[in-house]
Amino acid sequence: MDHRLLEIVACPVCTGRLIFNKEKQELICKADRLAYPLRDGIPVLLETEARTLAPDEIAQ
Repeated sequence: MDHRLLEIVACPVCTGRLIFNKEKQELICKADRLAYPLRDGIPVLLETEARTLAPDEIAQ
């Protein structure tokens, strides 16, 4: 994930900051507790494609 892209991309639900999880290849929105997948290095920023984070994943 290009860090320059990470600086300008935002959560489509709340427009908040996203955090890159390299291990899971996801962009995390802690405010909405959503994880957006990366497919072939491209963020899929659709709420319908996001998974809900478990409570223990938010603290990380």
